[in-house]
Amino acid sequence: MAGNTSQIPADVKERIKSSYDAIATEYNEWTVPHSAQRMQYLATVLEKLPLSDPSLQPKILELGCGCGLPVTKKLMSYPAATVIANDLSSAQIAIARKNLLDGPDDENAKRLTLIEGDMFSLAFPDDSLDLVLGFYSIIHLPRVEQTALLEKIARWLKPDGYLLANFSTVAADASINKAWIEDKGWMFWSGWGVDGTLEAIKTAGLEVVSSEVAKDTVDDSSFLWVIAKR
Repeated sequence: MAGNTSQIPADVKERIKSSYDAIATEYNEWTVPHSAQRMQYLATVLEKLPLSDPSLQPKILELGCGCGLPVTKKLMSYPAATVIANDLSSAQIAIARKNLLDGPDDENAKRLTLIEGDMFSLAFPDDSLDLVLGFYSIIHLPRVEQTALLEKIARWLKPDGYLLANFSTVAADASINKAWIEDKGWMFWSGWGVDGTLEAIKTAGLEVVSSEVAKDTVDDSSFLWVIAKR
């Protein structure tokens, strides 16, 4: 898939990071109370994992964990699970650490790894993850990187591992809002649209288990929600 990247600022990720750092409190106040939809999808995919068997120790990667509420906290409620939570925002990672851990001696610190940085730069061994989550996060990557990331995720997942993520329903190289949520909230999104995204997922080597376009509970936007399997 090719795209016109001329619309994408060279410093797009630095700008996204700066915005999320600046509006972390306002963003969390806006989005956390409207988490029912993502939690419903999460419940569906978690039913497919061996979370009740402590000997299997499923490993879960969350891309764009934000403040850790409510998704990361839910993942940590399963004692057998090991969770890797990533976010581009320094502010959000700091808030997540406070929300999820009672200091460095918290027993949960052995099962939770918080990683600040660009999700596209992450690296994991092949066949090492049971589940990858991307709630409202992968859409912030330039869409050529979304395609490449899906290929990486397919390699990271174990056989019968799952991806749950939502994507833009609109095919666009760049969608920019110069004052998202707050005046200081410059933001960028992109996507391949419904058909293009499903094609990219399949081309990456994943089987689409379910897909649906659903209206978001926060605003009037609609997203493509996908559960895919290695």
